[in-house]
Amino acid sequence: MAMYRKLGKKSDQRKALLRSQVTQLIAHGKIKTTEARAKEVRKIAEHLITIAIKEKDNFEEVTVQAKVADKDKDGKRIKEVVDGKKVTKYHTEEKKVKKDNPSRLHARREMLKILYPVSENSGKNAKKVDLTDKLFSEIAPKYFDRKGGYTRIVKLGQRKGDGAMEVILELV
Repeated sequence: MAMYRKLGKKSDQRKALLRSQVTQLIAHGKIKTTEARAKEVRKIAEHLITIAIKEKDNFEEVTVQAKVADKDKDGKRIKEVVDGKKVTKYHTEEKKVKKDNPSRLHARREMLKILYPVSENSGKNAKKVDLTDKLFSEIAPKYFDRKGGYTRIVKLGQRKGDGAMEVILELV
């Protein structure tokens, strides 16, 4: 007997399908899919959330010197002429950054193996969303005192075309 559902797909297609559905679940909070797929996605998503909970506060805040470009009122960089060339004018600022400890860095990289990159909008205004940061900063504190069971499957009924049971998989 297999330890997982094959979902009628070859292994590369199955992995891509599950990765995309886990990514959408983390990004949006709920997805609509078939029951068999939802049960497989649930395993992966709950594992990622468990990792995020374990490594939630495992970082240091470090102050660093950052070189920042000066900008005018329109948000464009200010250029100045030095030795006949136009160069951007910079100033230094102190910024506080979170520095991951080694185990949290490993957890972040394990999550990145599963999660696809996601952008918020499309076109020129596309803004990348860091789902690993969302797992650590939003989802992990929400489920910190739970011992599992971070997702819920709600049955909707059978699909008209092939009779497969449709469900909504959502974060509790």
